Amino acid sequence: QVQLVESGGGLVQTGGSLRLSCAASGRTFSSYVMGWFRRAPGKEREFVAAISSAGGSTFYGDSVKGRFTISRDNAKNTVYLQMNSLKPEDSAVYYCAAAPALLGVRLEYKYDYWGQGTRVTVSS
Repeated sequence: QVQLVESGGGLVQTGGSLRLSCAASGRTFSSYVMGWFRRAPGKEREFVAAISSAGGSTFYGDSVKGRFTISRDNAKNTVYLQMNSLKPEDSAVYYCAAAPALLGVRLEYKYDYWGQGTRVTVSS
């Protein structure tokens, strides 16, 4: 069992930056692929980024590539999402999630555990 708690959301102006954190409980954090998804009002949940268990491989959604960076610190059981050059269309609730394998890392159903989400609002 893995419990995930996101933090770091808030209100930021267009062009600004935020860093989201996701703290995980449990001793097996380092064995999980970690991902970030987001859901904007009235839209489907969207894949944002993912990182392999050891951190050697990263994956990004097309809309955030080049602006967002995912990283992890297995010693701290934490995964991060550094978000730069934020746009109003990045406004959403951001969720972190844990998956047992890299296969299908962009697909929601591959993830076994989810956090409650943290809201990001980017003002224009």
